[in-house]
Amino acid sequence: MHPDVRIDEADLSDLETVTTLFLGYLEFYEAPAERAEARSFLEARITRGQSRILLARVGDDAAGFTQIFPSFSSVRRAPIWVLNDLFVAPEFRRHGIGRALLRAAAARAEQEGVVRIELSTDETNQQAQALYESESYLTGFPVRHYLRRIP
Repeated sequence: MHPDVRIDEADLSDLETVTTLFLGYLEFYEAPAERAEARSFLEARITRGQSRILLARVGDDAAGFTQIFPSFSSVRRAPIWVLNDLFVAPEFRRHGIGRALLRAAAARAEQEGVVRIELSTDETNQQAQALYESESYLTGFPVRHYLRRIP
């Protein structure tokens, strides 16, 4: 793990930095967006309290981010988080930044009484799958996830 990584919760003062990383994330998933659209999306999530963004920095450089969407478990009657986005800038990959972001999210979740973090990744993204599994994320047990795309 990179010894100088620092992770903080992003706020509106970090919007331009997070937007740059978010655009990299969208490009990775072949879902490009204009900067203004991406910025507007993130700004709305932050100002409405609809997501939390953890921003990783190494020194003064933005290294990566994760965006977490709060939700709830009816069965557990407790909050859950959906870790929807995780991105590490190419120049910081293979330095433990993704792992540090996952661990920071888990630590905050535990502090706040969140009972589980859910995430998904592309079936072909074996590097991400290996990271998630090494951090105790499970797939296929005890539940099966389904999705339906709405046109």
